[in-house]
Amino acid sequence: MKEFLKGAVREALRSAGLPDNAEIVLEKPRAAEHGDWTTTVALTLAKAAKRNPRELAGTILKHLRLDPSLVQRVDIAGPGFINFALAEGFYRRQLTEILKSGPSFGRTTSGEGKRVQVEFVSANPTGPLTVGHGRGAVYGDTVSRLLEWTGHGVTREYYFNNAGRQMRILGDSVRLRYLESLGDPVSFPEDYYQGEYIKEIAGHLRERHGDSLRAEPAEGKFKEQAEEEIFADIRKTLNSLGIKFASFYNEYSLYTDGKIKEVIEDLRAQGLVYEQDGATWFKVSALGNEKDKVIVKSTGEPTYRLPDIAYHRTKYARGYDLMIDIFGADHVATYPDVVAAMKALGYDTEKLKVLIHQFVTITQEGEVVKMSTRKANYITLDELIDEVGADVVRYFFLMRTITSHLNFDLALAKQQSDENPVYYLQYAHARICSILSFAGTGGEAEEAYDAALLVHPAEGDLLKALVQLPEVIESCASTYEPHRLADYVLNTATLFHKFYHECRVVTDDKPLTLARLALCRATRNVFANSFAVLGISAPERM
Repeated sequence: MKEFLKGAVREALRSAGLPDNAEIVLEKPRAAEHGDWTTTVALTLAKAAKRNPRELAGTILKHLRLDPSLVQRVDIAGPGFINFALAEGFYRRQLTEILKSGPSFGRTTSGEGKRVQVEFVSANPTGPLTVGHGRGAVYGDTVSRLLEWTGHGVTREYYFNNAGRQMRILGDSVRLRYLESLGDPVSFPEDYYQGEYIKEIAGHLRERHGDSLRAEPAEGKFKEQAEEEIFADIRKTLNSLGIKFASFYNEYSLYTDGKIKEVIEDLRAQGLVYEQDGATWFKVSALGNEKDKVIVKSTGEPTYRLPDIAYHRTKYARGYDLMIDIFGADHVATYPDVVAAMKALGYDTEKLKVLIHQFVTITQEGEVVKMSTRKANYITLDELIDEVGADVVRYFFLMRTITSHLNFDLALAKQQSDENPVYYLQYAHARICSILSFAGTGGEAEEAYDAALLVHPAEGDLLKALVQLPEVIESCASTYEPHRLADYVLNTATLFHKFYHECRVVTDDKPLTLARLALCRATRNVFANSFAVLGISAPERM
């Protein structure tokens, strides 16, 4: 309907002799009495047309041609807003469309033909995923789902950080624990990996090799075994949340393929690299950033920025129309340098979108919770999933915008009551399944219905919400804001529960029963499709 109204306004501009190439923005009015949609196109065009915006809005209104069975009222408000109120008939027609589309309702084609790469998680394989990683994982997967529902071709990619100092420390941590398990005296540095998982990996090596690895270097079998076991654990954790990657890019290949060296040479050719104090510096100050940054330490060790620049060059080489990077807040100081380097190397940085998510705190009754130190001195994502379930983890991570710190309320997450939004949502879906089952599956629920019988305000409010799903998904995909879909489906569940309490579904009035059963089936479709995008299950019984 939104696109239909845009087209009608554009045709009215053309008919009135006004510029029809103007951007036409339709938004929801703040007050319900102002209708379903409003546009400021008259205010936008007023200056160029040298006309009063309200008078211009009147001219546009005279040239609007709209079907009264779809649009009940068009009026002018304030300095020149044009408001549209849709007819009840429009919503009733949409009920058929929702039922006809079934599992496809909500899908659009705005991104058709566009290839998008979404890189997220990309945690170093040095330990189990934390709840912080979990927020980025769920957010990245849901953004990917939103883009897929709007027709984009999406590649989920995990940048496998298996090179550099941290991996050497990981290997040496396992080596020392291995020697310790053999009874050898060791001095274990405080900055090494302390978790029990290190001892477990060392134990596996001892079981397999006995004491034959005493002379093995840290970057040999110790690092290899640690990398293999930890990454297997990471993949298992992600699978439990329904997250699967199409591609894993190996950081180490950037070194073996010479791509790291190429970056230095290409930046140096532009006068953006110099040597100082034994280190190699990126002259990022020449590109508008505050200070120059070290890209190769005096030890010969590249800093984070260098391989990341090389990695991003491979993204462009693969021909994506859009590349989305999802990082934690600890990357906020480093990614601008990578973007600056890409621009300096001649790449279109409009194709690169960086999204930063804030930290997560687990709380219970206002107190920060330390759930376990079984694997490491932090809360693991596995532990959180075991505690409250994958559906709750996903929804809670999506409830708030990523720009705000997230307090994950453990007590609320465990509740089996309406106060827990996940329980509330899934109970609404299960309740509909129960109603439909009670009504019988012998055909009555699928019989022809008369949507004109849905005249109760609670029915109208629910139907108006259901119709919005495609626009909500489209909007969430374009702004990368899945929390708005989480809000939408929760509000829709509230409207359904209100309808359920105010309008008995199965009654002695068969025509009314059929209409209300159709409304229930449509609501079930919207719930199931919304849940699919959010990545949570749609139980039929609870």
